[in-house]
Amino acid sequence: SGVRVLELAGLAPAPLCGMILADFGARVVRVDNPSRSPPAPDRGEGAPSQSRAPQPGLWTSRRISETRGHPWFCGVMEKLGLGPEVLLQENPSLIYARLTGFGQTGKYAKTAGHDINYLALSGVLSKLGRKDENPYAPINLLADFAGGGVMCALGIVIALYERATSGRGQIIDASMVEGVAYLSSFLWKSQNIGIWTGPRGENLLDGGAPFYEIYRTSDGKFMAVGAIEPQFYKQLIKGLGLDSNELPVQMSVSDWPEMKKKFASIFAQKTQAEWCSIFDGTDACVTPVLSLNDVASDQHNKQRNSFIKNDQGEISPRPAPLLSRTPAVPSCERDPFIGEHTEEILLENGFTKQEIAKLHSDKIIGFRKPKANL
Repeated sequence: SGVRVLELAGLAPAPLCGMILADFGARVVRVDNPSRSPPAPDRGEGAPSQSRAPQPGLWTSRRISETRGHPWFCGVMEKLGLGPEVLLQENPSLIYARLTGFGQTGKYAKTAGHDINYLALSGVLSKLGRKDENPYAPINLLADFAGGGVMCALGIVIALYERATSGRGQIIDASMVEGVAYLSSFLWKSQNIGIWTGPRGENLLDGGAPFYEIYRTSDGKFMAVGAIEPQFYKQLIKGLGLDSNELPVQMSVSDWPEMKKKFASIFAQKTQAEWCSIFDGTDACVTPVLSLNDVASDQHNKQRNSFIKNDQGEISPRPAPLLSRTPAVPSCERDPFIGEHTEEILLENGFTKQEIAKLHSDKIIGFRKPKANL
């Protein structure tokens, strides 16, 4: 609360960063480009949308008009005279966060890319995938959102905390390559403890082990198994109706392929609901794989109110983590339309209706409707 954020709308990772800050109380104003609507995960709370609306002392009408059609690639802000050095000279306490795939320097700094490219360059992609198959890039959560949006939000919070002592702002260079690489620190630090000794897809945590795998049920659904520790594995074997004395020892890697086949044949004999009734209340580390349509109705998630519904009936995750004293207070209103709050925000920042009308007629700003009610 009390923090003001100006978000220059980009693709998904940047809006996630803005959403996190807004969910936890920051006043976020997003500057949108009416000519392209980014797939933004923003909620409506505290984040009114304006179309290229200038902020007094920060943006001018001339500068805003120059941004039309520009993606926010490395170096574009400097070309517009809006680079961090310029703005920090004007406001030394400003925190200026730059979220890009490859970072602000280096061979690829000005090169286009997407989540799969950042994963590849980070080394993480080489570890993802099944045995005897190409590396597999999951949906764009790892580099874009975890290594990008979340890491950028963390950097902003860290800079805000430091500013409380020093009174000074700073520049955050959030690279999705470096963000997802840092996120994967466990991979680097566990190289010598025997977890990753085999080829991709043949190790403990990458689909090689029968007790850390996903199995299909008789009704075409799935169960997730993560019974790594011996005491959990013992309960898994019991729930499957097997006798551990008749099986290879858990860590006999050479027997893992056959054990996977055995487990798969057993899981295929019952429905997901039947397996839930067997494993619920145990420490076998076996859970149903829920679809996005099912998660909100799951008993555990309902008990924790883990998912919320807006006034349009749309379901989304509740902000996390849950704070005891100052929890996030997400809005239940629909997401704002691009340009919906342009006039409102400009009026708040000292623009007159005549100035706003002129900016609109000059096509420097945009509104939700072709004609504003000025």
